[in-house]
Amino acid sequence: MIKKGHILCWGLFLMAILSFTSCKKIEVDENARLNFSSTQISFDTVFTTISSVTKRFTVINNNNFPVSVNVRLAGGKSSYFSINVDGETGPEVNNVEIAANDSMFVHVKVNINPGNQNTPFIVTDSVVFITGKTIQDVDLLAFGQDANFIVADKWLGSSLKYKVVAAEHETVTWTNEKPYVVYGWAVVDSLGKLVIEPGTKIYFHSGSGLWVYRDGNINVNGTADEPVVFKGDRTQAWYDTDYSQWDRILINEGQTENTINYAIITNSYIGIQFVPWVEPTYNNNKITNCVIQNTAGSGILARASKMEMANCQISNNGVCGLQLETGLYDLKHTTIANYFSQSVRKNPAVFLANSYIEQGSGTTFIGDIYTRFTNCIIYGSLEDELTMKKFSDESLMFDHRFENCIIKGKSDSQYFIDCKRNTDPLFTDKSKQDFSLQSSSPAIDAGKAGLGIMYDIAGNQRDAAPDIGAYEYVPAQKKVKQFNYFRF
Repeated sequence: MIKKGHILCWGLFLMAILSFTSCKKIEVDENARLNFSSTQISFDTVFTTISSVTKRFTVINNNNFPVSVNVRLAGGKSSYFSINVDGETGPEVNNVEIAANDSMFVHVKVNINPGNQNTPFIVTDSVVFITGKTIQDVDLLAFGQDANFIVADKWLGSSLKYKVVAAEHETVTWTNEKPYVVYGWAVVDSLGKLVIEPGTKIYFHSGSGLWVYRDGNINVNGTADEPVVFKGDRTQAWYDTDYSQWDRILINEGQTENTINYAIITNSYIGIQFVPWVEPTYNNNKITNCVIQNTAGSGILARASKMEMANCQISNNGVCGLQLETGLYDLKHTTIANYFSQSVRKNPAVFLANSYIEQGSGTTFIGDIYTRFTNCIIYGSLEDELTMKKFSDESLMFDHRFENCIIKGKSDSQYFIDCKRNTDPLFTDKSKQDFSLQSSSPAIDAGKAGLGIMYDIAGNQRDAAPDIGAYEYVPAQKKVKQFNYFRF
């Protein structure tokens, strides 16, 4: 029989045990770190139905002491992802204990309807782990719409991730059946060729771009009715004023002609950059009937390269519309109009120089520059929209000519032939980037004839006395379908 005193003793002993258990604490090293079986979880299925896909990864505590971890989705309740941490469902799971030299599983599920056009092309989030003062995360990546996904799988150095989309001696064609979404850099390798058909849409994730490596080749074959579109993958109108959604189209030197016809390049850091990887070879780059707009940097940056441009609009650029530094350039019927207002702009719409500083090395490269502007408009919100910078070496060719152009600026008149200086071209609506001409524009019938450019950027026929700029004035009732330069 249990005596009353024994009951009291056992009760006190049990209370002591419970008290010890309830007050037990994990000793936390404020700087303790965890290890993960993967630092990025990718859901690489191209979804065709409403999807619920689950993947898992392991969280490893390699420390010789237990840790307490708070786990949460960075996107919280609005995330497309959900997590289960060691059997407990979140978006947030707190005070998870991992014993010394032990591990636990985290299951991640993504729920996406690929037919919902409001879903981003690429859906990202991260699982955040907080251990003491240490914050770590595992990135999550899924594809939100049905598209052709170009996902980088190789590294160049430690910062540039890329995927070869056209290998050596390979010709690859991108069609308009489904959009292309680029995550990282899409690379056309040496002796590779990329052909892009009319109406194709290419969307770039943040920091991504298209790189035509030296001796690679690109042919963009848009039409007035079906232009090829290059833009960021944030398709909501909210992001239209984000002028650095993706990086650029980068084209190195080569032996064959690169052509870009009827393309819209918008909301990148730089629109197109031409630059030699090793040394200039001056292969031709032909840009026709293109709109390059809404860039945080320059619309076109060309160094030690060769380019022909006709019937193009370059507009709303945070640095320059055209930044040409050494090389050979011939522009006809091009409108460079810069009314960028997102920040204070200090650079002109057009900058020409016979030198440049090489990126990375800081070395100054000096070379000849030869430019011809015919029937072009160079205008904007600054007092001087044209700068020509000559290096002191007099032996270099510094050859410019502007013929039948409208130019806002103070540059030396020796370079101008039959030009209109500081005369407002009277654009239809520059606030909407509609750079077609009003009926009273001084650009009408003021161009040089005989250039062989029979139609303007919108597909309107030019008459015997062509207008200056990318757009031929046509009364509204006679216009063909207007080139859509507003929303793409």
